[in-house]
Amino acid sequence: MKTIDVHTHYVPRGWPDLARAAGGGDDWPWLRADSERDACIMIRSQEFRRIRNDCWDAEARLADMDADGVDIQVVSPTPVFFSYTRPAVQALKVSRIFNDLALEICAPAPDRLLPFCQVPLQDTDAACAEVDRCLAAGHLGVEIGNHVGDRDLDDEGVVTFLQHCAEVGAPVLVHPWDMPSSARLDRWMAQWLVGMPAETHLSVLSLILGGAFDRIPESLRICFAHGGGSFPFWVGRADNAWHRRPDVVGTSEHPPSHYLNRFSVDSVVFDDRALRLLVDTMGAERVMVGSDYPYPFGERPVGHVVRKADFLDDASRELLLGGNAARFLGRALVAR
Repeated sequence: MKTIDVHTHYVPRGWPDLARAAGGGDDWPWLRADSERDACIMIRSQEFRRIRNDCWDAEARLADMDADGVDIQVVSPTPVFFSYTRPAVQALKVSRIFNDLALEICAPAPDRLLPFCQVPLQDTDAACAEVDRCLAAGHLGVEIGNHVGDRDLDDEGVVTFLQHCAEVGAPVLVHPWDMPSSARLDRWMAQWLVGMPAETHLSVLSLILGGAFDRIPESLRICFAHGGGSFPFWVGRADNAWHRRPDVVGTSEHPPSHYLNRFSVDSVVFDDRALRLLVDTMGAERVMVGSDYPYPFGERPVGHVVRKADFLDDASRELLLGGNAARFLGRALVAR
């Protein structure tokens, strides 16, 4: 069984001046090259994230994959480039730029580096058209952010996009992004430590309590990054609220636990106790290895917690390491 990492990111070695290519102001991300191997994503004059060549260099990625025993990576955008707050025409231009660059990054190892695209999710028609273009060009699926401003995943436009992904067979990875900022959340990277799990929890609930899963075909393959956030721990609380206060809690046809077979989560929870909860809640068929590679908050060696978890039998471990991901990627993986 091959080991498949469904949650990794890329950043190109460079990209066109986005203000010139897409229009808009001077607050587009740009890359400061510090050396052949080191760079920094910048927003105006502020450092957003320091990165290394494992973000763009296929050879560096493959060396790390070999060291960790990973056969295949799903390579997805870094959310700072989503551009959902921009006019849709600008976000579409940016999506096309980065989607084409992603194909170049993955081209040296097409059987091992599998690109996912990004789309201008604020415009449903444009998002559907771009995912179609990218599937035809060689992408295997799409990564989306967990919300567009105040519109969560049960928004009609987003639901229509997810219905389209189900129709065309595009697997969807949902990644938290654009976390709230405050004096309390700006300490200790709490936006990442607290905000990301909360954002993901909220968006899983939106698909359930907003009735979206009741309107989206069961053929949709959708995975939430970062272990589904805090949702797996609190599904019992959500069920209790659905039963006790149906007048105010959601419009779903069934309680939240009914929908656990409608989505998957990755395994990047860093602790075998958390992984046990994840498997007990979601089922061994709904958890896939993810790492958040190559970022420093990611898991290395990739899949370490899954491999050492003594509560998993061999069959379940194989599902988590690759079997579930092969099913998630579907026909597109077979075609490779």
